[in-house]
Amino acid sequence: MSDEPDLTHVTDTGDAQMVDVGDKPDSARRAVARGRIELAPSTVEAIRANELEKGDVLSVARVGAINAVKHTWETIPMCHQIPITNVETEFVVDDASVDLTVAVETTGKTGCEMEALEGVTTGLNVVWDMVKAAEKDADGQYPQTKITGVEILSKRKAEP
Repeated sequence: MSDEPDLTHVTDTGDAQMVDVGDKPDSARRAVARGRIELAPSTVEAIRANELEKGDVLSVARVGAINAVKHTWETIPMCHQIPITNVETEFVVDDASVDLTVAVETTGKTGCEMEALEGVTTGLNVVWDMVKAAEKDADGQYPQTKITGVEILSKRKAEP
């Protein structure tokens, strides 16, 4: 018996492989992820007032988050393409930050945590892209802007 762990994404010869989930039964699954982008208070006020040059920041970020969820399998090498049955996005705008929570649901053979994480990170990146002009300092840098706290809040798998 070997002390080596059984690797699921790499063969014995070191080749990358996708896990075979073909024999697993379908089950209802849900994953919820969250993250935050920290911004200058003046930028947050401009988001609230919809006064940014590029347009409605949260509407565009919501579309970006949903699109990222649907395309996760194209960006995470060993993710399966799964049937997304629902995506929910929620933004909470504070004085100096925007929180994004993304919930993803599927019925299938594998979970949807990576899809929820992709939704959060892309949605927050879209916020950053939409507010870049407002966040830049005199040197063209982003001293107050950062994405933090990206995490899975919950995941659920119903028994088949």
